Amino acid sequence: MSGPYPGAAARDHGTQQLPAWLAPRFVLGVVVLLTVFRLWSADNAGLVEDEAYYRLWGLYPALGYYDHPPMVGWWIWLGQAVAGDTALGLRLIGVLSAAVGSLALWRMADILFDRKVAGLSVLFLNATLLVGIGGILITPDAPSVLFWGLTLWALAELHVSGRANWWLAVGLFAGCGLLSKYSVLFLGAGIVLWLLAVPSARRWFFCWQLWLGGALAIAVFAPALVWNNAHDWASFYKQFGRAGRGGGWTSKYIFEFIGAFVGLLNPLIAVPAVAGAGLLARRLRHGDGAAGLLLLTSLPFLAYLLFHALHSRVQGNWPAPLFPVACVMAAVFISGQTGRIWRGVAIAAIGIGLTLGIVVQLHAVDAFTGRFARKDPTFQLRGWPEITGEVERIAAQEGAAYVATTGYGLTGQLAYGLRHAGLPVIQLTERIRYVMMPAPDRERLAATGLYVAEARRDERVKLEALYGEVTPVATLTRSVLGTPLEELVVYRLANPRSDPLEPINPQAWLSGNAP
Repeated sequence: MSGPYPGAAARDHGTQQLPAWLAPRFVLGVVVLLTVFRLWSADNAGLVEDEAYYRLWGLYPALGYYDHPPMVGWWIWLGQAVAGDTALGLRLIGVLSAAVGSLALWRMADILFDRKVAGLSVLFLNATLLVGIGGILITPDAPSVLFWGLTLWALAELHVSGRANWWLAVGLFAGCGLLSKYSVLFLGAGIVLWLLAVPSARRWFFCWQLWLGGALAIAVFAPALVWNNAHDWASFYKQFGRAGRGGGWTSKYIFEFIGAFVGLLNPLIAVPAVAGAGLLARRLRHGDGAAGLLLLTSLPFLAYLLFHALHSRVQGNWPAPLFPVACVMAAVFISGQTGRIWRGVAIAAIGIGLTLGIVVQLHAVDAFTGRFARKDPTFQLRGWPEITGEVERIAAQEGAAYVATTGYGLTGQLAYGLRHAGLPVIQLTERIRYVMMPAPDRERLAATGLYVAEARRDERVKLEALYGEVTPVATLTRSVLGTPLEELVVYRLANPRSDPLEPINPQAWLSGNAP
């Protein structure tokens, strides 16, 4: 393209009016400092249950997994290759992805609006409680949010530059997003909605790059299709079956969903975000493609979440891909206000959000107090070195050759804590979760073992049908600074009557008849 992007003059004008705290160098400095701090936190904080479970994916990278597409496992594998089988190794790529996502968000907001909106958007995103509190955790949400954001950035470049080859980048990033979480399908629906609803975008239907980009997205997503085809589409059933689960219509969860969304976004960002959405909706009615790009690509996923909330609970992390767009909407609204009140709201939102994020991460690394017990959002991180140390001691005392479990979260935590002990941890149930791993040693399973479970999830009765001996050995208390969090029971297993491993039977999971 020979000339500057449309709106360049407005952006230059906006840059001249930028306060120092919104200057690109300052915003970049904040992102760099936060990234360094998050890397430190990631290296020193314990793992939550899901992270410990996903660690096994990184150790055994595959084309897919029962719970999700494979991207988070691949990220963990890459991080482990760089930083070893450590907490930092697990989380490394996820933490870095937040910085990359911030840069992509800045660029998108800059070319669609101006640099004031860009700076506010990035600072708002890093001041959200979801990013501030969960920014060090590695879950499928991390790659999902990154590739959702990169897809929108590529669409913004396409819209502003008019260069059709950007459709290839859109397809690549969208395909990677689908390899992260299946919910990125809603972004695809949003792109189609944008193409249909915005007059200036309809011309892309006649462009071959659009169709090649779509084909590229499917090709990138192919590993997940191959895995599901080989396992009776078990992963698809698990995730897509959510839409049909739950009871009838109810208002029980809708206010919980809205409250969690506002709270994790940061209330001081949520309010101007709603106002910004209204402002962009008015622009969309006049054919504004940029406004349509933000609103329409988000609408299908938001509609699904609202529909789901009218039937069942929406987990707090599910709306995470919508947070960057919400931050842009808030920035669009505030940047257009001339009074001091909204400037104060913006500064307060950023200051309070960043401070809370830093405090919670410091608390995650070294607990300030244990008085809140399981009400503390960091409670899953606590007490595991002591528990695994006790399990290792008991295993040596009892001559145990393995540790058996019946829950994936506990399996992950014990496997991580015992990774240097030469004591394998084997979940006897839900074996479809571990098809990527080598089959457990049958001779080892015939020897003496330990069964460890949370007291509230004790499956002793089931094990008594599989083993001739299921003897209580110990009760362990996981705690933080002397405050009990939960009790775990330990049993000695011996004399198996039959194969204790639950058969891998995807058909049972598909029909809902799995044990």
